[in-house]
Amino acid sequence: MADHSIKGKVALITGGAKNLGGLIARDLATQGAKAVVIHYNSVASRVDAEATVAAIEQTGAKAVALQGDLTTAAAIEKLFADTIAAVGRPDIAINTVGKVLKKAIADVSEAEYDDMTAVNSKAAFFFLKEAGKHVNDHGKIVTLVSSLLGAFTPFYAAYAGTKAPVEHFTRAAAKEFGARGISVTAVGPGPMDTSFFYPAEGADAVAYHKSAAALSSFSKTGLTDIEDVVPFIRHLVSDGWWITGQTILINGGYTTK
Repeated sequence: MADHSIKGKVALITGGAKNLGGLIARDLATQGAKAVVIHYNSVASRVDAEATVAAIEQTGAKAVALQGDLTTAAAIEKLFADTIAAVGRPDIAINTVGKVLKKAIADVSEAEYDDMTAVNSKAAFFFLKEAGKHVNDHGKIVTLVSSLLGAFTPFYAAYAGTKAPVEHFTRAAAKEFGARGISVTAVGPGPMDTSFFYPAEGADAVAYHKSAAALSSFSKTGLTDIEDVVPFIRHLVSDGWWITGQTILINGGYTTK
């Protein structure tokens, strides 16, 4: 029987410098991963990536930070090649990369639409492609999407709409990679208390989101706390391997499907 524990495994996490990605990276190291590769997008995230690497190394695991703009297939191919050269083939591949835009459809420019598609859809597709080629048998692949996939709301068409294809990518990849024992899932957190959330929202919207979930009053912030998402990721990349081809919304009852 395949070993589905995290201990001794190699993990690659895109957007792993900070926020949810950074916490996932640190958590996998504390769970016994032997090596964690942290991808970060730009120089602006380098300090955070280095801090996450240092925290991982304190657990005794190996950590490597790799920079790249993942909006081209070539960049994602290079990320996997550099990962394998540095620490070996990954057992766990988690893509947390995303970009949010809150605008009415009438106000979204073609350039903005193309940018959102490149980050949220194209990068996710080619990440799954390369993960399917390079993740070890019985590996785990997870992509972060959004709980807005279960919402009926204005202003997020360019964001949720470019995340929505990942559901279909996930189902297809689960079928295609399943013969090798690889599970493929998508996880959609609710609005999270991170720097990713606040720039797109006004004060009224923030107040609404902080009260919209069924369990909002039991959250530290009213929003989805990243600490509450990490245990689900940990489960999906270990004993939860039997869950595959699914989109799981983790949001305290903010939306459902």
